[in-house]
Order: sequence, then structure tokens, then C-alpha cells
Amino acid sequence: MKLTEKQKQFADFYLETGNATEAAVRAGYSEKTARVIGQENLLKPAIKTYIDAAIAEKDEKRIAKQDEVLEFLTNVLRGQVKEQFPLGMGMGEQSLVKKELDGKDRLRAAELLGKRYSMWVDKQQVEGQVVVFKGEESLPD
Repeated sequence: MKLTEKQKQFADFYLETGNATEAAVRAGYSEKTARVIGQENLLKPAIKTYIDAAIAEKDEKRIAKQDEVLEFLTNVLRGQVKEQFPLGMGMGEQSLVKKELDGKDRLRAAELLGKRYSMWVDKQQVEGQVVVFKGEESLPD
């Protein structure tokens, strides 16, 4: 089902404010019925789908994916990430200077990557089949 212009405005304002009543008023619904209409609109499948899709799209842009995290950790490990810090120049002036990350940061990146690839696992995984005999108690020793 396609959204009406008013429903689309409601959904967009809801995404902005997180408040269904305020979104309903801003979308042009009556202030007297805004609370009820806001709640009803959130239950309508078409509006809910629109809102869920918009949230998923925002999350996809905002939240790092697995590959991005692994790439960043690899860059830290290889010393390709620089850190900025302020350096006093005297007379109240500062300059931003880039320096390589120290060894502990690079070591931590290596540890996290190692954990990801199960390089530091102390447990051994054993696979096999166990045979269980029934009636073993009744056999003579």
C-alpha cells in the first residue's frame, strides 16, 4: 500500500523526533486527536515498513560493518593509521601534529584480529562418535 502525503510527512517527522504525537501535529493532524492518530499510524503496516526501512538505511550508513572494522584493525596493525595531538608552539599557539600509534595500540589491534581468526584458542575441538551399549550392566564380569 502506498503512503499518502500526510502519512509520509508523519513518518518523516516521527523519524526526526521519535514522538508520534508531535509528528502527527507537525504532519497536519488535529491536536485533539494527534495522540491517538500517532499511535494508530505506527501500527499501520505501510507506515511501519517505511519507518523500518528508513531506520535500517540510517544504521547501514552509520554503523561499521565487519569488513570495515577488520580493515581498520589491519591498518592500525600495519602502522598506517596516524594519531593527531596538539603541540604547543609557545605564545598560546598550538599546532596539530600527526604521529604513528605506539606499539601497545598496534599490539591490541593484532590481538583483536587474532581473536577474530581464532588464533589464540586454548581449547581443542575434538570430533568423534561415542558408542553406547545398552544392557551392559547385565553382562557377567
